[in-house]
Amino acid sequence: MIDRLAVALAALCIGGAGRAAETPRPLPGLAAPAEIKVDRWGIAHIYAASPRDAFFMQGYNAARDRLWQIDLWRKRGLGLLARDFGPAYVAQDRAARLLLYRGDMAAEWASYGADAKSQTEAFVAGVNAYVGEVRAGRAPLPPEFALAGSQPDLWHAEDIVRVRSHALTRNVTSEVARARIACAADLKADELRQSLKPKWETKIPDGLDPCAIPAEVLDTYRLGAAGVTFDKLQGVPVAALDIESEGSNNWVIAPSRTATGRPILANDPHRDLGIPSIRYVVHMEAPGLSAIGAGEPALPGISIGHNGQIAFGLTIFAADQEDLYVYVTEGDRYRYKGGWEPMQVVRETIEVKGAAPQTAELRFTRHGPVLHHDATRAFALRSVWSAPGTSAYFGSMRYMRAKDWPGFVAAMDGWGTPSENQVYADTRGHIGWIAAGRVPVRKNWDGLLPVPGDGRYEWDGFLPNEALPRSADPAAGFIATANEMNLPAGYPVAERKPGFEWAHTSRKERIDEVLHRQPKSTLADSMALQNDATNVVARQLLPLLTPLADDPQLGADVRLLQGWDGVAGADSPAAALFETWLIKHLRPATVAELTPPAARPLITSAEVAAVIDRLTGPTPADTRLRILRTSLTVAVAEVTAALGPDRTTWAWGKLHHVYLEHALQGLAGDKLDLSTAKLPGAGTYLSPLAAGWRADGRRMTGASFRMVLDVGKWDDSKVINGAGQSGDPASPHYRDHFELWATGRYVPLLYSRKAIDAATTQTLRFTPGR
Repeated sequence: MIDRLAVALAALCIGGAGRAAETPRPLPGLAAPAEIKVDRWGIAHIYAASPRDAFFMQGYNAARDRLWQIDLWRKRGLGLLARDFGPAYVAQDRAARLLLYRGDMAAEWASYGADAKSQTEAFVAGVNAYVGEVRAGRAPLPPEFALAGSQPDLWHAEDIVRVRSHALTRNVTSEVARARIACAADLKADELRQSLKPKWETKIPDGLDPCAIPAEVLDTYRLGAAGVTFDKLQGVPVAALDIESEGSNNWVIAPSRTATGRPILANDPHRDLGIPSIRYVVHMEAPGLSAIGAGEPALPGISIGHNGQIAFGLTIFAADQEDLYVYVTEGDRYRYKGGWEPMQVVRETIEVKGAAPQTAELRFTRHGPVLHHDATRAFALRSVWSAPGTSAYFGSMRYMRAKDWPGFVAAMDGWGTPSENQVYADTRGHIGWIAAGRVPVRKNWDGLLPVPGDGRYEWDGFLPNEALPRSADPAAGFIATANEMNLPAGYPVAERKPGFEWAHTSRKERIDEVLHRQPKSTLADSMALQNDATNVVARQLLPLLTPLADDPQLGADVRLLQGWDGVAGADSPAAALFETWLIKHLRPATVAELTPPAARPLITSAEVAAVIDRLTGPTPADTRLRILRTSLTVAVAEVTAALGPDRTTWAWGKLHHVYLEHALQGLAGDKLDLSTAKLPGAGTYLSPLAAGWRADGRRMTGASFRMVLDVGKWDDSKVINGAGQSGDPASPHYRDHFELWATGRYVPLLYSRKAIDAATTQTLRFTPGR
């Protein structure tokens, strides 16, 4: 790294090596000369004279490429939307403000390390330097601001860490669903909605009346965690964010199992899809700092990538980090340990564009923000968000500069949210896995249902991170995670109770299957695996259809399905039928047959694993056959109506499509094209090529970006980022990744100065200025 930095800093003095180099521009806030080299794939490589300047330039570059996106992220998180967009956003602002971190800021900053605050201040100063240029007319105002009638704000460092609501914590939504189903029927009825793993039997906490949980209890919570939709400007309610629909894959392969003798690390985090991508790839170089990879563009540092010595990648580890507390109230007092405690009432002014300011009353108990309050009860959220050190992904400020496994473990021991499976590899040939995150200690309950807030159910601190599983250099030669239940055999579940609600095992099963049969894996193998559309669930379900193989109405369709290899390719006729059947018809048909009538309306999305368990388990044969026949008949009719009677012309990609839509496309209309083209889509949310889709067939969740690292020969690494790197619709890098991403292709993730210079298409040079 020292030689590379010497070359880089020398280049600053002599003019740089990249094509299209600019005359150095003075930049207020920069301490020494710096440059940004943008390669032909839109990836920015930042070279600076100090880590402080590198973070400053990271903030400046994030604003240069993604100003509308990061400005909206901040305004949504802080509850400042109504000021820019009008009265329709007052409720969302109030909800967002309830979820902010309101604790001790000194403890908050100290949680991330000695220099986290100063580096965040540098990042924010860089953002503000670019905002200053826009406001002064020296840089163009992104067109989205004109469409929405707003202007970019200046930032404060604490804005970044106070916003918590972009973290994927869990499981308060499931607690409420389980309570309401228990009220309508019983806890057993909930097993079709969400099975518990490892095997566990929950019970209603003493003192809880599940029928006291109103349907609307989480409306404020969902609104506070929702993204911004500009349909609200036309009077359409904001859509809530379904945080439980998202996941990720990652794996790391030891040198003994790769063709090169070097480790491979792969990661493809799955999130809601849109344009610009939720991820931004950046490279930062300065004496004492070297890092390249992806983070969220509004956050300093990177969370997925490498630093020249170690590589790291994350997926969600489904620890339970939330609880809903239920109180008996009198006005603004709530019952606690035999007495009454007053709620803290905070009044804040919400500025409203085109209308008078409104006062928001925010109420808090000792456990957290009050989400709902009626005449006799209140409901508050207790979340790890309220503890110092739990700003989402911000713990990467520690581990992105670790140099070896012990240093990485030490850095991850401070990780807060989201709870993660972090995989690791280094240039010495070591690989590892750490499950990390703040997990509350619940001594007398399991976290699966709301609890009374009267003092009987209190957290007793957090599990130490070493109490969560981890592994280094396993005999298998690889480690993979895909949000599945990965607590090892013998783990003391009853004592520690980290969580019981996990993703389906299908993605992990397929990843393990492929890695086991590859004795010498290549980078190409890992790229293919990230785009593998195989749905192993088909192997479990399709044999159940054998009794219908000679059915005069369904026999041909059963034979089509049973002759299928399970690959949900865009051109597959069988995948079109199978996905329509499984997701839209088999699940509700199973609920309708096997759930008490009162609970059926509450189970809107039966868990696939639970459906399979019921159909392959104790369900009577005649009932099972009725479920299969009824659901498949309706699915065949739907696909036939959409694609015609000729099965040979059916194709999954005709029903399932992918395009990335900008939040402002509706306002832009024909004036400005902010979205991508529409392409046929492969995959399913049950395949490694994760492709969660909604009823109209549009893919809504999937890999926000994909990365495959050749650990030690870094220039051979590959990456792809949604539609593209830039958030500027006029940039050539706004959509240039999209077709590659949608069809499973990649671009280089270059690291050496020589390779970067050869691929540079734009060099931006800066000097200190006033």
